[in-house]
Amino acid sequence: MKMGPDFNRLKQIKPKAISVPKERLIDVSSLWPDKAPPVVFSPGVDEVVLAEWARDNVETIERQLLDSGAILFRGFKVNSVSHFESLARAVSSDLFNENGEHPRETVSGNVYTPIAYAADKLLLWHNENSFNHQWPGKIWFCCLKAAQEGGETLLVDSRQVFRQLDFSIRERFRQKKIMYERNYGVGVGLEWQKVFRTQDKAEVERRCKATGMEFEWRRDGALRTKCVRHAVINHPKTDETVWFNQAQHWHLSCLDQTTRNSLLAICEEDGLPRNCYYGDGTPIEDSVMAEILGVYRELSAPIPWEPGDVLLLDNMLTAHGRSPYLGERKLLVAMGEMISSSDIR
Repeated sequence: MKMGPDFNRLKQIKPKAISVPKERLIDVSSLWPDKAPPVVFSPGVDEVVLAEWARDNVETIERQLLDSGAILFRGFKVNSVSHFESLARAVSSDLFNENGEHPRETVSGNVYTPIAYAADKLLLWHNENSFNHQWPGKIWFCCLKAAQEGGETLLVDSRQVFRQLDFSIRERFRQKKIMYERNYGVGVGLEWQKVFRTQDKAEVERRCKATGMEFEWRRDGALRTKCVRHAVINHPKTDETVWFNQAQHWHLSCLDQTTRNSLLAICEEDGLPRNCYYGDGTPIEDSVMAEILGVYRELSAPIPWEPGDVLLLDNMLTAHGRSPYLGERKLLVAMGEMISSSDIR
């Protein structure tokens, strides 16, 4: 077939790269009209490779995360461990790969399953590892399979918790702080060997001293620790005041009645796997804990999961929990950018 002159001219044309403005690659919207966390990032054009976009736009992600406290990446079809880890690494290069605090399964060196917790119970809101001397600055979640019913991740703005609490309560906690008391290997408590990831008592003692924990070896070989941590802190980047503790995860009054009765049937109050007090050792009133939980409930924003969703949290700005659920639910977790109590004021 003989080609005409127009075809020959077309052959001389060299392809040119088309530049798509960065802002058009991603659409930004709100999941909730009252601007509760999270903000939603979704593809503005087809075939956006999220990990590559994130690597080139870390500053945009950081800025939005500090403003809203949480980002939901929806519509990018992140559906494997490798895709999820690539995305998390694009933003957080120092993913945390050692955590003996909670019974969870390691999927890869830096990716875990969520904490093992009864599906029929509410997992109360918390800032990850806020009872410790060190905690992750960022937490990543990825949904591989959503529950048949329920299972939403519940987000709360920690800045708003502080603002809405009664002044006398927040100032009492700010001044007194919180004492966390723990008995390892008692009843349902995790064994100290698992939490500290060692069989060496001397190594446990060294780490307790280094992180400001008192320790006591009991006659039966079990370990008891006490430590005083902040309840209110200022974010190291924004200097905003946040409610940052896990009193509701440790205080006896916050357990459901069945669990509470079962624990007290096994051990005395000073032998509970976990408990907490004001920093001076005096009891935290049940009524105070009820008021704190009431503020969390009022501010709670549920995130209904869709397969392929990825949720990024600033762990100091946003607390998270989980609603009860039915059916199988598969999530992945990664944590990074560790922060120490010495990094904050």
